Amino acid sequence: MTLFRPCIDIHDGVVKQIVGGTLVDGALPKTNFVANESPAHFAAMYRRDGLTGGHVIKLGKGNDEAALSALAAWPDGLHLGGGINADNAKHWIEAGAEKVIITSWLFPDARFASERLAAISAAIGPKRLVIDLSCRRKSTGWMVAIDRWQRVTGFAVDEANLMRLAGTCSEFLIHAADVEGLCNGIDEELVERLGRWSPIPVTYAGGARSLADLELVERESRGRVDVTIGSALDIFGGSGVTYTDCVAWNRAHA
Repeated sequence: MTLFRPCIDIHDGVVKQIVGGTLVDGALPKTNFVANESPAHFAAMYRRDGLTGGHVIKLGKGNDEAALSALAAWPDGLHLGGGINADNAKHWIEAGAEKVIITSWLFPDARFASERLAAISAAIGPKRLVIDLSCRRKSTGWMVAIDRWQRVTGFAVDEANLMRLAGTCSEFLIHAADVEGLCNGIDEELVERLGRWSPIPVTYAGGARSLADLELVERESRGRVDVTIGSALDIFGGSGVTYTDCVAWNRAHA
């Protein structure tokens, strides 16, 4: 069954909701929401409400302390991403992350590096690893986008590659970067394909704007893809869906 997965996106030490692809060096990103509450506040709330599998993403440098506070609020209950590599993955697991999320580090010079994946998988074990395959839609399909979604690689998000990577990790996290943060609806075709293609759990993010989108993801993926809702959620300043309704959805679908 499709479940709601929570998130904590941290930029400059603060929880924010940023429009996908606007986070670049030397410029202020387009921001939908800036929280008054700390990362630890959100982590404690998710823990209270039993929302498992949420991701904490460090958006750039200077966010380690804030991320550590969130992990301390829910030890072994959250997934941590942002700057993860084979050298620091174990440190973040020991600091309280249930799993770590890798993305751009797997693609030096925008090319997939199987040796890097083998190294980090061996260091912490596949059960502790989530691979982020966030992507942009191109004429040939969906291609992995790295470096804050600014650089599109030649690595396709397709059935062959999902099957290829599945044995090295426990989950995939896939943001549809073209619709992320816009609250204009999900990429239905991508969700349907992920439900058919992936042999392991997948969390989709991007464009979800209402409780109806949870229902849509469940229907299109046949209950095989979970979904994150960010900017549309009331706890992040949105008006499309309430956090309380998402908690109720998970309890009804557990």
